[in-house]
Amino acid sequence: MNLRDTPDEEAFRAQVRAWLSENLPEEGGREWSRKMFDAGYAGLTWPEEYGGQGAPYSHQAIALEEFARAEAPNHMNVIALGMAGPTIMAHGTEEQKRRYLPKMLSAEEIWCQGFSEPGAGSDLSAVRTRIEPTDDHFLLNGQKVWSSLAHHADFCILVGRSDPESQRHAGLTYVIVDMRTSGVEVRPLRQITGEAEFNEIFFTDVEVPRENLLGEIGGGWQVAMTTLLHERGTLGFALTGTLEAQVNKLIALTKERAADDPIIRDRVAQEWIELQALKLTNYRSLTSLIQTGIPGPEGSGSKLHWSEQNQRLTKLAMEILGGEDDGYWGYQQLRSRGNTIEAGTSEILRNIIAERVLGLPRSR
Repeated sequence: MNLRDTPDEEAFRAQVRAWLSENLPEEGGREWSRKMFDAGYAGLTWPEEYGGQGAPYSHQAIALEEFARAEAPNHMNVIALGMAGPTIMAHGTEEQKRRYLPKMLSAEEIWCQGFSEPGAGSDLSAVRTRIEPTDDHFLLNGQKVWSSLAHHADFCILVGRSDPESQRHAGLTYVIVDMRTSGVEVRPLRQITGEAEFNEIFFTDVEVPRENLLGEIGGGWQVAMTTLLHERGTLGFALTGTLEAQVNKLIALTKERAADDPIIRDRVAQEWIELQALKLTNYRSLTSLIQTGIPGPEGSGSKLHWSEQNQRLTKLAMEILGGEDDGYWGYQQLRSRGNTIEAGTSEILRNIIAERVLGLPRSR
């Protein structure tokens, strides 16, 4: 594909940069998210009838790049925009689409994800949270972990086991859970950075209305695959933009602290090369997305590469600083430890790449 912007894309990129230069805030939150929505930068590719702009995927990629390069705060509703929204558009009823989608974009309602579990981790086929169908609702019991934004969320997309005798991918069901329902308890998890952006969620006899089902009872695996493809498939440009900003900071640090060290310069150059490779991989994935409208499994490769490179890059910065915590790189190094766990562990992603991209035999 032609890696240069078309005249239309060039104009859109200039528009995004101009808007960011005039509106960039010091921190995010609902107000910033609403401002993004009002300006048309939330849900760019979503249909206009659900609050989006109906824009091409290339515009979404450009916006993600420019927001990341400007180090702008993320839209607060990242789970909704990247995961819950696309899943509801693909598998939801018309009533569900009109009820939930517009309020996602405006951040009026915040969403979280209930996939990972203690003892199952990133292996979604091993979940044990129980979803028991009754005549007029589902009865939900179990525990989820590593759930970003659960302490702020109004709703949760959740996968559980509706057939207790089923194994692996069979017998899973996908539902929308109102986080204000009786029996839902959220406990923040303190991270190594001192923050608590992740949570564990406990569900005790939680009643979920039948109309909150996404897909079919027992068909949750297929719905969940839509969620994960969009999570990893649309994330690449944002991650690459963030990584580019980090590489530029690393280059500036090297010029200041280690300009005469040839080994350090060589290692920094390698990080720049890795960044260029990731950019090209993302453009290849974008080509596929434009052609099919569905993110491919290649997004797992981008997430894997980014997460491990970011850990390596921040470690190198700390080496250059001689272990000194300058207030920025120390935090980044600690936070990077979660990169290879969130959105799928590196081990799970390697299995996905081996089986679904390279076509190798299943590991088990």
